[in-house]
Amino acid sequence: MGFSCRIPCVKPLLNNRQRQKRLAWAKDKKDWTAAEWSKVMFSDESKFCISFGNQGPRVWRKRGEAQNPRCLRSSVKFPQSVMVWGAMSSAGVGPLCFLRSRVNAAVYQDVLEHFMLPAADQLYGDADFIFQQDLAPAHSAKATSTWFKDHGIPVLNWPANSPDLNPIENLWGIVKRKMRYARPNNAEELKATIRATWALITPEQCHRPIDSMPRRIAAVIQAKGAPTKY
Repeated sequence: MGFSCRIPCVKPLLNNRQRQKRLAWAKDKKDWTAAEWSKVMFSDESKFCISFGNQGPRVWRKRGEAQNPRCLRSSVKFPQSVMVWGAMSSAGVGPLCFLRSRVNAAVYQDVLEHFMLPAADQLYGDADFIFQQDLAPAHSAKATSTWFKDHGIPVLNWPANSPDLNPIENLWGIVKRKMRYARPNNAEELKATIRATWALITPEQCHRPIDSMPRRIAAVIQAKGAPTKY
């Protein structure tokens, strides 16, 4: 009958109010061109975990070797992990920031001061840009809004629970796929691997997902605010 068994795609849970806001946002931005989207600096945080003993989905083994350490995939109850903040534009990626503590408004403003501003200089020079961020509490705090006003940086309004609209998610996916078979032994080695892999991202890999923004917005409108394939 044409059915096949597949693992469901994981998408954020959206209530009706959030869907309506996504739809309204998409309709407001539907006439933006790819050139206009190239003026946006997209940002996000992502979590990376040490994958102990990850040898891929399958192993070659003989009868009786099921418990051979070479044939096992180890699991760890609380694997070491790091949280990373990054930014990107059509011109490429900015420097990464490894977050050491829970991100409150003060910590986030420190990230903006020491990582976002240098990224803006690197990616835009003296040209104007718009900064994108999600609606995390530290991002939407009054003190953070004041920081942006004091620095004269416009912030793109953004709908909640909308990773499918953020091109930087594609870059996190690229980095994690490239690191699939990496073997970091501790958090410092994990950070070094992330930095090295992030540095290999090309401007073309950044331009492609940003160039898809008009199509992403059209998909949101077609889905009436529901999650899209992106």
